[in-house]
Amino acid sequence: MRWSARTALMLPLLFVAACDGREESAIDNLANGANQTQVENNVRAEAMALMEPLNPPAPGTPGGLPIDPEPIAEGSIDPESAQGAAQVVQGYYGLLEERRFIDAQDMWNQSGAIGAQDDAHFEARFRGFSEIHANVGAPADPEGAAGSVYVTVPVQVYGRIAANGKPFSTLRQVTLRRVNDVPGATAEQRRWHIESIGPYTPPETPAADNGAEPARAISMTDGMAGKKKP
Repeated sequence: MRWSARTALMLPLLFVAACDGREESAIDNLANGANQTQVENNVRAEAMALMEPLNPPAPGTPGGLPIDPEPIAEGSIDPESAQGAAQVVQGYYGLLEERRFIDAQDMWNQSGAIGAQDDAHFEARFRGFSEIHANVGAPADPEGAAGSVYVTVPVQVYGRIAANGKPFSTLRQVTLRRVNDVPGATAEQRRWHIESIGPYTPPETPAADNGAEPARAISMTDGMAGKKKP
């Protein structure tokens, strides 16, 4: 008997259903000539119902995004603004969610290590996840440097680990860059590109001006500068 590739891919789902005693209905449906795609979707839905639900931490709680005190203004968004950068981040994780990895890689700086990486290696970064979703937070204020503008955007990435179906959730920080509005800059250069994605860094809270010296972190080298050699 010759099995198709689709049938082979469906076997793990049938085994999951079997653990819950529902394999008979799936097999009977196939034997009775039911649409294989419909049966596969039904089995997948039953299997997903047995998994631990995706429930990432809420904003303002540990593991959640910071609460933005200022709501996003309604209306059109300037693509060159900080909100425009946040839209790029939202689009990037939307492409990852749809597993459109080549399109997602195009949103990176193409001269950087990740943007210039070959398609197979970039896609391999996400092979360990069966689902990828994201909640995008409010962007920080733009900062300029050497003719460029940078914006950081916090992101809560969550989904499922492919090996065991377990949920995961993590806070990340996306740094985007575009060329400032300098003479001769092209539309492509003025577009936001992803420069890096790393651990989330909470913004610094200004110390209260009460006349006291701000607390200073103690390091292993504190007090060594004043020591004289014998």
